[in-house]
Amino acid sequence: MTRAVSNLHRSAWADWWEGTRRTDIWWTLAWFDIVLRYRRSMLGPLWLTLSMGAMIGGMGPLYSSLFGTELSKFFPHLALGIIFWSFFASMVTDACNAFVSSSNYLKQGYFPISLFVWRSMARNLIQFAHHIVLYVPVAIWAGITPSWSMLMVVPAMLVALVNAHALGLLLGLVCTRFRDVTQIVTSVMQMLMFLTPVFWLPSSLPGRAQYILWNPFAQMLDLLRTPLMGGVAESHNWYGILIWTAMTLIASSVLFNKYRRRVVYWL
Repeated sequence: MTRAVSNLHRSAWADWWEGTRRTDIWWTLAWFDIVLRYRRSMLGPLWLTLSMGAMIGGMGPLYSSLFGTELSKFFPHLALGIIFWSFFASMVTDACNAFVSSSNYLKQGYFPISLFVWRSMARNLIQFAHHIVLYVPVAIWAGITPSWSMLMVVPAMLVALVNAHALGLLLGLVCTRFRDVTQIVTSVMQMLMFLTPVFWLPSSLPGRAQYILWNPFAQMLDLLRTPLMGGVAESHNWYGILIWTAMTLIASSVLFNKYRRRVVYWL
C-alpha cells in the first residue's frame, strides 16, 4: 500500500494531527502569502499598519463627536474594536476559501486538510500582529496604565484561536461543497459588524436591545477588548463563549470525520 493511500485511511484524529504538527509548512506558506501580496512594495506589510492607523485616526474624533463621548475614553474602545473585528472578519471569510484557494496543493498530492486551515489562521495572525501595535500609542495617549487584569487577554485569545480553527474546518468543508455559502457568510459578517459594539458603546443601547450583545462576536470582543482597557470582562460572556466553543468543536469534528476525504473531489 502506498503512503498516499494509507494516509487517506487514517483516522480523523491522525489526519488532523498530521496537519497541525507541520508548522514548518503552514507557517511558511502563510508568510509567503503576505510576501507575495506586497511584492515590489517599498513598505511591504507595513501598509497593513498604516492603512489601519489612518482609518482609526479618522474615525475616532468623528464617532466620539457623534456619540457625545470623551475622546480619551472612546478612542481606545474604537481602536481595539476595529482591530479585533478586522481579525474576526478576515479569519471567518478566509476560512470559507481555505481549501478552494489551496486546490493546486490538494489536487497534486496528499496533504492533510487541517494544514490549510492553519495556513489561513497563520496568515491572519501575521496581519493581526501588524495591527495590534497601533494599540500601544493609543493606550499611552489615553492614559491606560498596565494592570494584572490585562493578562486575561491571553486565555481569551486562546479561546478565539480554538474557535477560529473549529470554524475554519467547518466553513472550509461547507463552502467547498456549496460555493454560495461563502457569499452568505460574507453578507452575514457585514451585518454583524453593525450589530456588534465595534463603533458604538454597549451602554448606549436601551434595555430591550441588549439581546444583540448575545452574539458570540460581541462576547468574544468584550473578552479581548475589556482587559486591554484596564477593566474586567463580564462573566456571562465567558459562559456564553465557552458554550459556543463547545458547539463549534462538536459540529466541526462531526463534519471533519465524515467529509474530509471528499474535499479533493469537490474542488
